[in-house]
Amino acid sequence: MRKTNKKILVVLGHPDTNSLSGLFAEEYVSSARSAGKEVRYIKLGEIEFNPVLKHGYKQRQEHEPGLAHFWESIVWADHIAFFYPIWWGAMPALLKGALDRVLLPGKAFKYRESSQFWDRLLEGRSAHLFTTMDTPPWYYRMAYRMPGHNQMKRTILEFCGIKPVKIHSFGPVRYAKLDKIEKWVSTVRRYGSVT
Repeated sequence: MRKTNKKILVVLGHPDTNSLSGLFAEEYVSSARSAGKEVRYIKLGEIEFNPVLKHGYKQRQEHEPGLAHFWESIVWADHIAFFYPIWWGAMPALLKGALDRVLLPGKAFKYRESSQFWDRLLEGRSAHLFTTMDTPPWYYRMAYRMPGHNQMKRTILEFCGIKPVKIHSFGPVRYAKLDKIEKWVSTVRRYGSVT
């Protein structure tokens, strides 16, 4: 079990680095580095890779260099901070495709012989999801029951042993005024400095 959260991987899952998610990720990185943390920052939109796991788990699909670095950074990290928008209730296809490609059996998890259960191979890491959305977060929680949050937290990260997983939702962003965005940026900076 890891004792500190000094090595932080920041993952921008929005294809556009100039998005609000991109701004939040940059501020988090800056704050974490100022606090003396060792940080790796991966912008998935700048990596060349096929997001489709072509053969499922039946045939090995070699990682492109950017995905190999992404996987190695997950293994290296004590804590992973994800920044992405909620589109159609869940994460962008870019982020889902990257996770499909790197969180593989035998690496991120391992099914047990003659059992319905599995071993979580990424234990000892924590995560924090910073999501933006046009839907008010309370409505996303109450009306939709947070499908994207549940998918990322429970059926992806915790499935592989990454926990605790915290979630921070910012929204609605569509008509957010500058003072609101500045408050959100302050929140992100605070988490970057104390993680």
